[in-house]
Amino acid sequence: MRYIVSACLMGAKCKYNGGSNACKELSAYLKDHTFRCVCPEVLGGLPVPRACVEIQNGRFINTDHDDVSDAFLAGADSAAEIALQFQADAAILQSRSPSCGVHIIYSGNFDGRLITGNGIFTQKLIEHKIPVYDVQEFIREIQYKHQNK
Repeated sequence: MRYIVSACLMGAKCKYNGGSNACKELSAYLKDHTFRCVCPEVLGGLPVPRACVEIQNGRFINTDHDDVSDAFLAGADSAAEIALQFQADAAILQSRSPSCGVHIIYSGNFDGRLITGNGIFTQKLIEHKIPVYDVQEFIREIQYKHQNK
């Protein structure tokens, strides 16, 4: 299997606040697999750190009330192109992100509430028929398989 992975999950400090979402279980699993890391937001030209962004009425708005939709769309397109060129079999993505969220994203009101939805990069991958996994569901699945060997 060839995986596209949110770069922050592998320790890249590309998260909006300058941190990462390093996941040691995922890193341990991927050491025996072929993968490529991407951060759509950085690929779109956004700085690290940057203001937090949520999706409001189809637009990407940050806490400074700036519309950064062009950067999010460009980054999602670039990351999707990398996934296609890499011939990814699946993607493992960061939970709740406006780029990489799978199934659940923040409400768009900066109130911490979660709603059903996908990030823009996730949506592009789905359109290209690349299976997407939220990192938390992926870790649960590999732990379940390991326990039931």
